[in-house]
Amino acid sequence: MTTASSPASPPREPSQADIRRWRRYLADERAEAAVYRDLAGRRTGEEREILLALADAEGRHEQHWLTLLGDDVGRPLRGDIRTRVLGFLARRFGSVFVLALAQRAEARSPYSDDADATPQMAADEQIHEEVVRALAARGRQRLSGTFRAAVFGANDGLVSNLALVLGISASGVANHVVLLTGISGLLAGALSMGAGEYVSVRSQRELLQASSPNPETSSALPNLDVDANELTLVYRARGMAPDEAKAHADTVLARLHAHAVETAPIPVVGEVVDEHEAVGKGWNAAVSSFCFFASGALIPILPYLFGLQGTTAVIVASVLVGIVLLGTGAIVGLLSGASPLKRALRQLAIGYGAAAATYLLGLLFGATIG
Repeated sequence: MTTASSPASPPREPSQADIRRWRRYLADERAEAAVYRDLAGRRTGEEREILLALADAEGRHEQHWLTLLGDDVGRPLRGDIRTRVLGFLARRFGSVFVLALAQRAEARSPYSDDADATPQMAADEQIHEEVVRALAARGRQRLSGTFRAAVFGANDGLVSNLALVLGISASGVANHVVLLTGISGLLAGALSMGAGEYVSVRSQRELLQASSPNPETSSALPNLDVDANELTLVYRARGMAPDEAKAHADTVLARLHAHAVETAPIPVVGEVVDEHEAVGKGWNAAVSSFCFFASGALIPILPYLFGLQGTTAVIVASVLVGIVLLGTGAIVGLLSGASPLKRALRQLAIGYGAAAATYLLGLLFGATIG
């Protein structure tokens, strides 16, 4: 990571606007350093060291603005609202959501367009974004299987049952028919989603398991012919170049002979990334998908459960579903490092589009029957 160089004396007398801007940068750097220290307090090992190194880098940036301000540093300011919210979340949760927010905060750095910030500082901020992205990716990988099932399940429940309820309601049937249809859609969809997720995740894990190295192959190593080292073929089959595969195979056999008296097995294929964690567990995904689909599908029928009818029930159901769609879209945006607002609006547009199309078909169907 590049170290910010000490600033030269300002070529001009700073204006009041310059001083205000520098003081704001100073406050933000201090707040961001505090966020990283708070996150580090909830981590151990390598992640803790990385986060503390990021806090130190923000400290170097802080010193840059202190030097420029000199006697004009004034009373300490609070960081901007986004950074303060980030700090609040870091102190209480320290989760992948906070890292995703920190990633977006680093991406918004104004230093590349500010002549008073050094090029090294602007480069630092770009690198910080990638460092935080990598840290957040670890958390995203840990929860991606179950989280994917949860988000998809909730959205499917919201949209499909809203569309079903609105379509049936628009056809002019009695209120109890709409309610019964909605409950049937909830149960049928939740069971289907749960079963589908279980089969999908189990199939993915079985495919990964079939492609993973067999640990029992280690027992064959002592009997290999060193001069005709077929272990090389294993590494070549897994994508290594011939020379690289031979060198790696020779290293493994050398380690075997060096530790011949030990009983611990020598790994056949070196380090293998465990992708099972990213896929998730079958039952976890199934239960998560079932519960979230059911909870999402329940929302469109709430107005009918409380006795609302006709247009009033349609409007209330649509508003409730819209609020939840905005929330799930924002969460997906946060975790993906994208704009929460854009993802929320996209989710809303897709959900309302599907429901509106079904509602219009229900109106057409009702008019045709009538």
